[in-house]
Amino acid sequence: MSWPWIVLLALAVGVVIGAEWSRVSAYVGADARRKRERDKRKASFTVIRSEEEEFAESVQRDLDKLPTYEKDRR
Repeated sequence: MSWPWIVLLALAVGVVIGAEWSRVSAYVGADARRKRERDKRKASFTVIRSEEEEFAESVQRDLDKLPTYEKDRR
């Protein structure tokens, strides 16, 4: 294989990488690393419920248990 073919092959590889860079950069690079690290940190988070949320849910449960009265509309 002579050197012009090697140069053409290298240029072809460069063109393919350049054309697909937007897809490749999602998996390789600093942004992808930051996203993986952030996802790993977020996986360890827990949701803490406040007393206001618990109170609102208990009120809603109590209201749902109350009997209702509907008049006949004629």
